[in-house]
Amino acid sequence: MKNVPLILSIVAVAVAVAGGIYSLTLNPKSDKNTQADGSDSTSVAMATSGIVYVDLDRIVQEYDMASDLGAVVETRVKNIQDEVNRRGKQLESEMLDFQNKINKGLITRSVAEVQGQELQKKEAEFNEYANQKNNEVIEEQTVMMNQIADAIQTFMEKYNEEKKYTMILTNQRGVPVITADKSLDITDDVIMKLNEEYIKEKNKNNK
Repeated sequence: MKNVPLILSIVAVAVAVAGGIYSLTLNPKSDKNTQADGSDSTSVAMATSGIVYVDLDRIVQEYDMASDLGAVVETRVKNIQDEVNRRGKQLESEMLDFQNKINKGLITRSVAEVQGQELQKKEAEFNEYANQKNNEVIEEQTVMMNQIADAIQTFMEKYNEEKKYTMILTNQRGVPVITADKSLDITDDVIMKLNEEYIKEKNKNNK
């Protein structure tokens, strides 16, 4: 019987985010000779170039919001899968029982035709139900990915209002940044501040 797939894709989320900040020029008029606010080594390194990058895969994997939303969606998806599997097994059992009765000659041809038609109808209804639930799973995951992507994009824009980098690139599995000085990687700082903001907002909403 058909199972609803569980697709909580970190890669898909990262791609959605990258669509917004793949090559995000935020401060084209920033002074390259002026250091960004803060005393961390990344800010100092970027004082002369104004170009940095983030590892988007890591950000999505280590973002607390992504973990929280992923857990919620995973629970919903599991409940959907369990119900689809339950109905599928029930229909499979009915079909096996029907075939067994035919093989043993326990029902007449006319009864078999009626029951066969009923089972075909049930199978069609189940397939329609399974497809509907599969679409619900995809929708749940799409909304989750959009929420994470939007949160990261919004944060990065606000983040750079303070840092004033000329450009922030995204790096996924070595693309587009094949090789670069690690001092240009601001991922750790972004993850830390991103989670700080999320926890603060989460605590405020829970009051």
